[in-house]
Amino acid sequence: MSPITTFKIAVTDDNIKRLKQKLSLTDFPDEVVDADEPWSRGPPLAVVKRLALYWEKEFDWRKAEAELNEFPQYITKIEVEGFDNYDVHFVHQPSAITNAIPLLFVHGWPGSFIEVTKALPQLVQGGKDYPAFHVVAPSLIDFGFSSASKKKSFNIDQHAEACHKLMLALGYNEYVVQGGDLGYLVARFIALKYGYKNCKAYHINSAAPSQPTATSHPDIFAKVNAAPLSATEIAGLKRAELFSKEGNGYYREQATKPQTIGYSMTDSPVGLLAWIYEKLHDWSDNYPWTDDEILTWVSIYYFSRAGAAATSCVYYEMEHRQPTAFAAAQAYTDVPLGIARFSKDLVLLPKLWNHTMGPIVFESEYERGGHFAAWERPDAVVQDLRTMFKEGGGAYNCVTSRSGYKD
Repeated sequence: MSPITTFKIAVTDDNIKRLKQKLSLTDFPDEVVDADEPWSRGPPLAVVKRLALYWEKEFDWRKAEAELNEFPQYITKIEVEGFDNYDVHFVHQPSAITNAIPLLFVHGWPGSFIEVTKALPQLVQGGKDYPAFHVVAPSLIDFGFSSASKKKSFNIDQHAEACHKLMLALGYNEYVVQGGDLGYLVARFIALKYGYKNCKAYHINSAAPSQPTATSHPDIFAKVNAAPLSATEIAGLKRAELFSKEGNGYYREQATKPQTIGYSMTDSPVGLLAWIYEKLHDWSDNYPWTDDEILTWVSIYYFSRAGAAATSCVYYEMEHRQPTAFAAAQAYTDVPLGIARFSKDLVLLPKLWNHTMGPIVFESEYERGGHFAAWERPDAVVQDLRTMFKEGGGAYNCVTSRSGYKD
């Protein structure tokens, strides 16, 4: 087994200097001055100019870096079958509770391991009134401070394998998973391949189940036809339709020509800022992003080991897989499943459809919250996990000898 070594983020002074030089040389585009809505065509010019100037003149990466380094980080080599040995960066915060439940937290795009940092301090607490968790939050390969994949066909399957092997390397032969966005797909692939032996249960947001038919899921199909959609489900379908029409361009670009957008993401800090900030703004539920939050998220991409463009690779592979990653993730598995719905998430399909994925042991629905659940609503994610795995909960005591409670 490869050694596990401590890790600290340490961006060089030269890289920071080069970033500021690039920012100072930015050529900005014009914009339509009479647009109906300021954000309808993308981030407004004045907003991006202000953020770019702040990034160049005032943003303190060293402060952000120090705050991130307060979380215990490590790196180890993980072999992915048929590919290579990759350096995988991860946060690992064991709970003081010996019997805490090992929890694998998988981030999405355009996020990173930073997504776990708000919920983590609460998740490791507990042991008496609610369960505690040992938290593991990797940077997916091609993201953050993990290696670049650099090879075709490195897909969600391989990301799931790397995350699973990381848990085994840490001594967690049985574990549970939480994920949304890309993390949803990784969680589903882990459950399908490594449940119920290793992955004992999982909690997801951003669920994308299949539509039940009379042939595929006759019982669920009958229930769907017998029950009218609720007001929130109708609103969710409308939001999903709007996103598909007006907000999904990034996906088509990254899934078809990731190299093209990669030049901008790599060479232009402002191009990268606009590409990511558009999603932070549009995909959240009126979350009050601070300039420092935005620029910390974007800087992790800019300073990442594999480079910002590498994060698009998985989209191409997902759509060129047979079946596609989203289609494959819709298969049924018996691993206990928890699902959270946030009203301003991007894709909100009828709740009964979720039963096509597996046995649902926990469900929650929140009026407030968007796509970045763990960042916008860490309280909700913590509450869900505590409820799902508590004594009497749907997945209580699913991990052998690790109930989450003190003896």
